[in-house]
Amino acid sequence: MSVRTRYVIANWKMNGHRDLVSAFNQTFANYQGDTKVIVCPPFTLLGSNWDEQIKLGAQNMSEHAQGAYTGEVSSDMLKELQVSYVIIGHSERRALYGESDQLVADKVQSAINNNLMPVLCVGETDEQREAGETFHVVKKQISTVIEKIGTDALTKVIIAYEPIWAIGTGKTATPAQAQDVHQAIRAYIAESNSNAASQISLLYGGSVNADNCSELFEQKDIDGGLVGGASLKPEDFHKICISV
Repeated sequence: MSVRTRYVIANWKMNGHRDLVSAFNQTFANYQGDTKVIVCPPFTLLGSNWDEQIKLGAQNMSEHAQGAYTGEVSSDMLKELQVSYVIIGHSERRALYGESDQLVADKVQSAINNNLMPVLCVGETDEQREAGETFHVVKKQISTVIEKIGTDALTKVIIAYEPIWAIGTGKTATPAQAQDVHQAIRAYIAESNSNAASQISLLYGGSVNADNCSELFEQKDIDGGLVGGASLKPEDFHKICISV
């Protein structure tokens, strides 16, 4: 039986300056946890001096390798900054910038082709949850990626389930609710590739904080978290990392 990698990923969104990088470096200088710690700061901070305990991720990338795409950043540009991970398909990118399931799949493929590990975000709105459509929505988001990359390549992907109704709202899925969706995701992948299902790391995101993280991370199919607001507080984020 394979042992899945545990991750805690900080998504700073459009927040943070160099003083926050320094605070993180001080907090994680003696980090001894087994969980991989990844910080996804704004692009402007990727080139800062980071403690070796912290691995870097980007919050987005282009599906294109180069060209006349003003404001975009390519996978090669990220790799020059020692970036190893990239968040793709976050609900804010889907909702605010119109990123479709197909575009998200194209970005996942581009990341894998260039040896970056994509953190694929999936999740439903409150209206979809109330209508009982949670897994229908999540399955569609994942199946579009599978159609693009195949199930074998899922071993090179992290999936983060982030119910949209819980992002930045203070609401959090109960541990049982979160586990149900994670279990369903793993079972769906196992229908066509049991090896990928056993290896893929599934993370929970959506108002994860130092108070609720332990109970969430105790669930069988939850392998860590994608953390928003609480990741801007180094001490709180450290507590989350050592709780996995």
